Amino acid sequence: MNFSLTQLEEARRALDVPLFADLPGDAGVSFEFFPPNSEKMAETLWHTVEVLAPLAPRFASVTYGAGGSTRERTHATVARIVRETKVPAAAHLTCVNASRAEIAEVANAYWDVGVRHIVALRGDPPAGETFVPHPEGYAGAADLVEGLKVLHPFEISVAAYPEVHPQALSPQADLDNLKAKLEAGATRAITQFFFAPETFFRFRDKAAAAGINAEIVPGILPVSNVAQTRKFAGMCGAAIPAWMERLFDGLDDNPPARQLVAATIAAELARKLYAGGVRHFHFYTLNRAELSFAICHLLGIRAEK
Repeated sequence: MNFSLTQLEEARRALDVPLFADLPGDAGVSFEFFPPNSEKMAETLWHTVEVLAPLAPRFASVTYGAGGSTRERTHATVARIVRETKVPAAAHLTCVNASRAEIAEVANAYWDVGVRHIVALRGDPPAGETFVPHPEGYAGAADLVEGLKVLHPFEISVAAYPEVHPQALSPQADLDNLKAKLEAGATRAITQFFFAPETFFRFRDKAAAAGINAEIVPGILPVSNVAQTRKFAGMCGAAIPAWMERLFDGLDDNPPARQLVAATIAAELARKLYAGGVRHFHFYTLNRAELSFAICHLLGIRAEK
């Protein structure tokens, strides 16, 4: 085995010894999936859904590709979750390159198959392009939320950025935009991923000071692929701590050890958030069940029998 015991000891010291035995198991979770683009990926995704569904998540969301590129696959995935599980399905929806009429068509199709929850996002334009509102579309997520509420009484979640959206004019402008989305009718905000609990707590305090009293759910990304995480972090402005880079150093060819370290880091983050009053955690699963399931288990969340 290539995993060094000194690395495990470093992890233990850096994380200040996790104490999961004291958690009463009253936390709630939700999961995010992305629509598969092949039969093999579809099998992997559905295996993940079957493993995680017994944990009775509050909802499971399915992403929507840049520029609406996964529209049909997103619809098919959420429809199957509604049809074959008891998990409330939430469909992502963006306003990139789409008119209000086109968005209404998508939203109505979701409603018709039983989807009652939308994750409303401005969305990312195709690679290399900048966001320009469709001439007959919505200017951004706040307008999208308002338009969706007119169509149907959807439950709506929106995005929040503890480390500020990369395209925001300022931290205050980013916070003002979040407030506008919630005032337009959104139920809650789900944050972009982060790796330090203090990042979330500072953001939550700033939101409260700005008059935001809606639920803010921390998004947690269990790191299974460090290079991929660096790419994601660069796109959304999330900081990767130096200590976390060190913990994964030398584990590229040792998947079992990498999984162990990844689960420990994410679970300890969740434990510290729990200690700070958080009771709902949103996991970016990347369509894999193992890490999210393990972290839920450590949080005291068990499968329904």
